[in-house]
Amino acid sequence: MKDSKKEIISWALYDWANSAFATTVMAAFFPIFFSQYWAYGSESATSTFFLGLANSLEAICVAILAPVLGAIADKGGYRKKFLIFFAFIGAALTGALFFVRMGAWPLAVIFYIVANIGFSGSITFYDSLLPSVASEKKVDFVSSLGYSLGYIGGGLLFLINVLMYIAPAAFSIPDSVTAVRISFLMVALWWLVFSLPVMIFVKDRDYEKVKISVAVKTGLRQTVMTIKSLKGMRNLTLFLLAYWCYIDGVDTIIKMATDYGTALGFPSESLIVALLITQFVAFPAAIAYNVLGKKIGVKRAILVAICAYAAIAVVGFFMSEVWHFYALAVIIGLFQGGIQALSRSYYSRLVPESLESQFFGFFNMLGKFAAIIGPFLVGIVTLITGEQRYGIISLIILFILGFVLLRRVDEEKAKGEAEKLLAK
Repeated sequence: MKDSKKEIISWALYDWANSAFATTVMAAFFPIFFSQYWAYGSESATSTFFLGLANSLEAICVAILAPVLGAIADKGGYRKKFLIFFAFIGAALTGALFFVRMGAWPLAVIFYIVANIGFSGSITFYDSLLPSVASEKKVDFVSSLGYSLGYIGGGLLFLINVLMYIAPAAFSIPDSVTAVRISFLMVALWWLVFSLPVMIFVKDRDYEKVKISVAVKTGLRQTVMTIKSLKGMRNLTLFLLAYWCYIDGVDTIIKMATDYGTALGFPSESLIVALLITQFVAFPAAIAYNVLGKKIGVKRAILVAICAYAAIAVVGFFMSEVWHFYALAVIIGLFQGGIQALSRSYYSRLVPESLESQFFGFFNMLGKFAAIIGPFLVGIVTLITGEQRYGIISLIILFILGFVLLRRVDEEKAKGEAEKLLAK
C-alpha cells in the first residue's frame, strides 16, 4: 500500500546509506587522495584530467546499462534485486580502495569507476521504486525526505571520517593516510548496513514473474519501443533534455569542486570544512525546498535552483579566497538537495504508470550522458589551458539551456501523452 510510513522511511534510508559514498568518497577523499597519493608526482592539470576521465567512463557505462536494465526490471519485477546487486558491487569496490597503494592510480581509477557504476546503477532502481512507495500527493515530500536524510547521514559519517583524518592519533590510527584508507572501508560497511531497510521492508509492485532470460528479451524489445514512444511524448522529452543540460552542471560541480579548490591552492582541511558546510546546510534545505515547491510550483522551484547554479558557476570563476569557497558551500547546500529531489518527483509525475523503471532508466541515462560531458569538459579545458577557471565558467551555458527547455514543459499535457501511450 502506498504512503506506508514504514515503507517511506525504509525507502528514504537508502539515500542515507548511499550518500556516504557520494560525500566521503566522490566529493571529498577520492579526489584529494587521488591527486595527493595515488597520482603522486603528476602535474595538477594531469590529475584533474584523469579524474574527469574516470567520471566520464563511469557515466558512459551507466548510461548504456540504465534504460535496458530498467526495462528488464519492469518486465520481471527485478527492481529490488537489481538495487541490491548494484549496491553490493558499489560497496565492495569502495572497500577495495583501502588496498590500493601510493602511485597505483590506474587501479584506483578502475575501482572507482566500478564503485560508481554500483552507486549510479542502484539509484536507477531506487528512484523507480518511488511511485510504488508514495502517492502523487506525497511524492514531493518523500523525494525530499530521501535527499534530506542522505545529506544528514552522509554528513555524519563524513564528519567522523574528517575527525579521523585531522586527528588520527585520537582514534589510534597511525597517520592521516591510513585514516583515509579506513574511511573507504567504513563507507562500504555503512552503505551495506543502511541498505537493509529498503531490501527488507519496501515491496516491489506485483508483476508477472518471468524468467530472467524472458525478461531480458522483453526488456530489450521494450527499450526500443520506449525510444520510439518518446516521439509522441513531447513534454516528457523536453523535460529530459532540460534535465540533461542542467544536471550536467550540478553533477560536475559536485564531483569536481574539491579538485578545483585543490588547484586553487586551498588547504585540504578548508575543502573538507566546505563539504561539511554543504552537507549540514542541505539537510534542512532539502525539506524547506519542498515547501517552496508547494508555494510557487515544483517547476518554478526547479527554475529558481537552475538560476542559483548559474550564479554559482560565475562566482566560482572569480573565486580566490578560502572564505569564497565557504560562501559557495552554503549557497550550494541551499539548492543542491532541492533541485535533485524536485527533479526526481516532478519526473515521476510525467512517466507512464507501470513503466517507471525503464523511464527512470532514461532519466538516469541522460543524467549520466550529461555527466560524461561536464567532467570531461572541465578536465580537457584544464589540460589544454592549464587553468581550471575556464572549465567552471563554461557550465553556465548548460544552465541557460536547461532553464529555457524546462520552461516549455507542460505537466498536464505530459500526463495526457502518457495515457495515450498506455492506451495503445
